[in-house]
Amino acid sequence: MKPILALLAATCVAALIAGSGPAAAQSAPTAEDLRALRFYIQQNEATAIQAEIRRLQTQFVGWAPPSDLNDLLIAQSGPTSEIADIYARIARGDIEGMRRTLQRTKARYPGWQVPGDLAAAIELAEAQEAFDRAINTRDGVTAAKIGAQTPALFRCDRINNAWNLAALHSAAGNPARALATYRQVVTACTVIPDLVSTIEKAETVTSDAELIGLIDIAKQRFPNHAATFDALGKRLLAGRGRGVATAPAAAPRQTPTAAAAPRQATIPTPSTTAVVAPPPPTTTAAVVPPPPALASLPRSGDGRLGQTRSAAASGAFRDCLARSARPRSLDIAYERAWCAYNLERPLESLALFSATAEAGLGGTVRRDARFGMALSLLKRNMTDDAARIAAATDLTDQQRREVEVIILDQRGVQAYEAGDFQGAVDYFNALEEAQGGLRRDLAMLRGYAFLRLGEREKARAQFQQLHDVLATAETRTALNAAQ
Repeated sequence: MKPILALLAATCVAALIAGSGPAAAQSAPTAEDLRALRFYIQQNEATAIQAEIRRLQTQFVGWAPPSDLNDLLIAQSGPTSEIADIYARIARGDIEGMRRTLQRTKARYPGWQVPGDLAAAIELAEAQEAFDRAINTRDGVTAAKIGAQTPALFRCDRINNAWNLAALHSAAGNPARALATYRQVVTACTVIPDLVSTIEKAETVTSDAELIGLIDIAKQRFPNHAATFDALGKRLLAGRGRGVATAPAAAPRQTPTAAAAPRQATIPTPSTTAVVAPPPPTTTAAVVPPPPALASLPRSGDGRLGQTRSAAASGAFRDCLARSARPRSLDIAYERAWCAYNLERPLESLALFSATAEAGLGGTVRRDARFGMALSLLKRNMTDDAARIAAATDLTDQQRREVEVIILDQRGVQAYEAGDFQGAVDYFNALEEAQGGLRRDLAMLRGYAFLRLGEREKARAQFQQLHDVLATAETRTALNAAQ
């Protein structure tokens, strides 16, 4: 994602500095210096192996690799790719696989100590597994106990945990505890759609006064969204046969024009999980402040910077993360942010980008870090927050186009799922114009949006076009629905 020219320039500068600094006086590379080469050997990447050997021989004059490169793996003092594999398994929810990999890694490197950040990630993943098991067996007592022992389970980026626990409290006949859990979300989290959903869920366990109290909390925290919460309160109380005396009249929500054409049983509901399947919306950039350890870092000084940049430049993102573990300067934190982003770790990349965006690192770093923030937010499906970051940043034309395309994609899907079928069509049309085409799954969704709007000819034309390119059971079902 980082501009290639800037990355290459940075790598060249790092190589020059490395060649003239203290490392140049060493006769042989250290275990840390050999980490990238070992990684390439493990991955059997012949071109990268030879390039790294040449770089090391330039930096350490007189050094030569062993005739059998596997000897370097035998001498390896600690894991590299294994750590990345553990993180990847955690991200996939493969807890058993994570435990097996961790056990094998400890056996292979008896003296290795699990880094603090990895240990925390493992602890959280195991707590999440135990919490999910308690929820699935409807054991609210155990779920609450696990949550108390691991407060990170109730961060805003795991809002489903709070919702599930509140639902268990409610089902167990304890509406007060359920309401307390919902109120905690409304008090702490910041994504407006999440707050709306939370208040909607809380409606079943609240009195009129308690419901209005929740809405007042949200309005006080986000006065710019008062109309949204007023409309929410009016709608929920109207469902109880009551009005909202304190709420001003809100602008009516746009009603999809499909209201004139009722849904028919023959119209299937397409799955959108293949269209956009990011995690649920989480905290905004404002609520993901840089961890104190990052915020207090100096701008530079971490001696691993050149090696980290080299790994990032070659696309060895796992090696990049291994080399930059626990950053000791902001410039290396910035390099690590891009590697974390490319390895589908958007929460970590967002924290790192946030820490470096205002660090005064010079050049285009501030702009590119904010670009990275927007991309990380989009990975989390936090569309509005990403749009605000992009609007407030002087992005390059290419960066802005990349962000806007993803935003149109996500907003189109969100509009469809919200029942705003005309809005979905408008977003998908704009996306098609912006990128010169439309992805097949989104084109299918646009066809169904036409169908919901009663525009069967347009729906049939869309489905027929897709069917002519590739006939599938899905396109046949859609064509039948459009008859």
